[in-house]
Amino acid sequence: MNVMTLPLRSAATELADIELSIVMPCLNEAETLGVCIEKANRFLAQSSVAGEVVIADNGSTDGSQRIAESLGARVVAVPVRGYGAALQAGIVASRGRYVAMADSDDSYDFLGLLPFVDKLRDGFDLVMGNRFQGGIAPGAMPPLHRYLGNPVLSFVGRLFYPSQIGDFHCGLRAFRRDAILGLGLKTTGMEFASEMVVKATLAHLRVAEVPTTLSPDGRSRPPHLRSWRDGWRHLKFLLTFAPKWLFFYPGAALASVGLVLLFALLPGSVHLGSVTLGVHTLLFAAAGVIIGAQLMSFAVVARLFGVREKLWPSSPRIELARRWFTIDRTCVAGAVMLAGGIAIAVAAVGGWAGRGFGNLDVEGTMRLAIPSVLLCALGVQALVTGFFTALLTSD
Repeated sequence: MNVMTLPLRSAATELADIELSIVMPCLNEAETLGVCIEKANRFLAQSSVAGEVVIADNGSTDGSQRIAESLGARVVAVPVRGYGAALQAGIVASRGRYVAMADSDDSYDFLGLLPFVDKLRDGFDLVMGNRFQGGIAPGAMPPLHRYLGNPVLSFVGRLFYPSQIGDFHCGLRAFRRDAILGLGLKTTGMEFASEMVVKATLAHLRVAEVPTTLSPDGRSRPPHLRSWRDGWRHLKFLLTFAPKWLFFYPGAALASVGLVLLFALLPGSVHLGSVTLGVHTLLFAAAGVIIGAQLMSFAVVARLFGVREKLWPSSPRIELARRWFTIDRTCVAGAVMLAGGIAIAVAAVGGWAGRGFGNLDVEGTMRLAIPSVLLCALGVQALVTGFFTALLTSD
């Protein structure tokens, strides 16, 4: 790490006076880095905000470090590659009470940081820029990102989490340094943008949004962003931290459809016009119930694991799950289902024995065998889930 001391100021005074650190991730940005630093410095001077510029360099080989140092910026060497890794290191190395972050490709307006700082001074923990409200210049955002990627992923973020943020992936944002460091952010790639918003929302931090602009970047080379790869990484992160949407809701829907079909088909086949739903449909219905129940148990386990690992805070629903998913209750439920499944299996074998173990009534036997297998599978699943949740809820 290369540290430069501002002239005519002692190190102690510098540290005490810094209100805002402007952090830029950098990987071979010599074409645009200089103008970004100059704009950041001009903002600090014009707005009378005591601050510093920190360049989190990801191993540039084009002289970006020298450019930054010549303009009075502090360069932090980050050996781990990735947008998120660079920003995390830059935030840790920052000295300001507040941190503003933006790309060093001259696409964001560093001269427009004052609304962000004002929101932070008003007590907000995270202030997001919204490019769709502030304005996107022609050519600044590819149509795929503007009309599909960003709107869809931002909608998914608002759907999965109690957030009103309209632009989840805006690269210009500002925040209280201690509040964001307290979230324990870990991702090293582009999904870092989503992780910050999601974890801030789950931690009930005060989040605000202000309009900002996006201009075409000034680079002659292609951007580091890879649309489909990084879009999937964002979506994967949003799903991972939303077990209700990833596991519970799909599982509940699948189990519900399976149960309806199961009870409808147990007495006999159902005719819908020219279509007959018979014992084979019954088999798929039972499979749906098993898979759905497994997904719902995953949701419970994932939520409890998240609380244990401090990935998100507890909630009344999680505490309810803690009380209900005890070893005693799940063992009783599992034992009852296992006993029921075994009893039905015994009845099926008894019916076969009554026929002298001759030719089976395949359809009639399957209407006993399928519920038997279903109950046994659910019973074992309940037992295993009970013991697993006990591990997660033990002190």
